Amino acid sequence: MSLDGADHPGINLDKARAGDMRAVIQRVTQAQCTTDGRELASLTGEGLVVLVAAGRGDTPSQAETLARKIAELKLLRGDRSVQEAAAPVLLISQFTLYGDTRKGRKPSWSKAAPGAEAEPLVERVALELEGRGLVVGRGQFGADMRVSLTNDGPVTLIVET
Repeated sequence: MSLDGADHPGINLDKARAGDMRAVIQRVTQAQCTTDGRELASLTGEGLVVLVAAGRGDTPSQAETLARKIAELKLLRGDRSVQEAAAPVLLISQFTLYGDTRKGRKPSWSKAAPGAEAEPLVERVALELEGRGLVVGRGQFGADMRVSLTNDGPVTLIVET
């Protein structure tokens, strides 16, 4: 079944998706983020690795909503959230979540927010999580990073605000 304007008159799917912060959330038993051979952050034991991206037009309110979802989703074993388990979160900015591959062989990044807009929104997510009492490790915005992890389950979700 195709979901395009011809099948659903009056619905603009591109517009419906615009303005949603995106995250890929993975339940892990360990993770590490490095750049230039230097460790930026790591976690050992149960927790979440969250790759997060801001799109053009995203707002601080959407960053707060995303943080709430990350904190409250019951993704850990025993049907618990990271907030309930006081488990750590490794938060890494990843604008490539907005890659559009519908045309050609080279992804378009046109829907990703520019760095000057995205960085404060990603940081807002981290601060909101910390405000809930969570320990949040961070990648380095805009850096060429290496992320290693052990996915537990595996459990991986795509979340949009």
